[in-house]
Amino acid sequence: MKIYNTLTRKKEELVPIEEGKIRMYVCGPTVYNYFHIGNARPIVVFDTMRKYLIYRGYQVKYVQNFTDVDDKIIRKAKEENSTAMEVAEKYIREYFDDAHALNVTDADVHPRVSEHIREIIDFVQTLIDKGYAYEADGDVYFSTRKFPEYGELSGQNIDDLESGARIAVGEVKKDPLDFALWKARKEESEIAWESPWGMGRPGWHIECSAMAKKHLGDTIDIHAGGQDLQFPHHENEIAQSECCNGVPFAHYWMHNAYITLNKEKMSKSKGNFFTVRDIRKKYDGESIRFFLLSGQYRNPVDFSDDLMQQAERSLDRMRNCRDNLVYLAKSGVGGALTAEEERELADLDRYRQKFCDVMDDDLNTADALTAIFELVSAINKAVENGATKAFAEAALKPLTELTGIMGLLQDQPADDAVDPAVQKLVDERQEARKAKNFARADEIRDQLKAMGITLKDTPQGVQIIRD
Repeated sequence: MKIYNTLTRKKEELVPIEEGKIRMYVCGPTVYNYFHIGNARPIVVFDTMRKYLIYRGYQVKYVQNFTDVDDKIIRKAKEENSTAMEVAEKYIREYFDDAHALNVTDADVHPRVSEHIREIIDFVQTLIDKGYAYEADGDVYFSTRKFPEYGELSGQNIDDLESGARIAVGEVKKDPLDFALWKARKEESEIAWESPWGMGRPGWHIECSAMAKKHLGDTIDIHAGGQDLQFPHHENEIAQSECCNGVPFAHYWMHNAYITLNKEKMSKSKGNFFTVRDIRKKYDGESIRFFLLSGQYRNPVDFSDDLMQQAERSLDRMRNCRDNLVYLAKSGVGGALTAEEERELADLDRYRQKFCDVMDDDLNTADALTAIFELVSAINKAVENGATKAFAEAALKPLTELTGIMGLLQDQPADDAVDPAVQKLVDERQEARKAKNFARADEIRDQLKAMGITLKDTPQGVQIIRD
């Protein structure tokens, strides 16, 4: 598998540190609100990456953090007359509600900043001891210029950064480029912990470095997140981690592009965003997931109702194919595969291979979905006039396999139970057809169609499909 490494700006063959194992860290949300559709993209994209790596035989340790100590959380707590920890706990619960609706599998570890204060303090102290950080009035800052490689990930020149850097009012750092590792408490009500530098709390960037080190080690295989984290967050992570540990921090850096709204980056600060919770009032979670995977992760995707409706229709095609196979697996012809079915089944394997080829090319989920739809078309054609139970069961396997990797079709197939009123109309239509009263048969078909039910006449009988 090849992935685009932001650090080297080229596609590289994925070679794990330890054969057969992948250690992967993905930056998670700051939990002070429901996450928006832009935040959802890395959550879904890298969940899919993890699923695919497992499918390819890797043992993956997947860590995604929660930032539960932050200025935004403190402000939210004041607004709600609550505490920072209560705010964080509330939105961590809400995160799981939305993430599970998107068929996101929980990480192996979901570390929280508040549970890693000891590790963070030790990390900061090591940087001070090695001469890469300094204390000033209870704050601790990282000396950016002492890390010569600073700017390599984001492609920025340190001199250019210097020209735009400023020291804000209240900051006591020595250089405008230095960033906070530890922040002194400003008021009594502010959440804080005891440290060698007085009461305070961690800076944002140090949190992920300390949690990655604890749960994955000094060097990890893949570090991933949204494009907006590339600078300064990930740039600062590299600097402080490599200065602390003396080894490379991550071998591969993956960043997804933005979700845009009217071609403009979606963000909470601009107010031009939709939360996943709000979108779920209109569309189901799988449709949202499909939309997020419909573009290759490094390309921006513009959010719109048109694209969401297109995602719904596309998922319906997949579901109808699956439900038809489930029906035929129960009601199809018994016995062995026919010679024609054997040839058709062997031909289906090429869609699995195409799926793997495009996923191996930098996780191209857009083309992977195309491969699945080609599989769906081939299956639909093969069972157009009915099929054996054996063929339906065999064809269901690659469909379930590939959609499962994408986190799709995780709902249950349509229930076999039919409403008695619907069954009565179906029976009446069958009687009308036997009596050659085709006008009445068509009338009943249209009546059922208006109720969201499509009838499909097969050699095994009438199949009832819920639209």
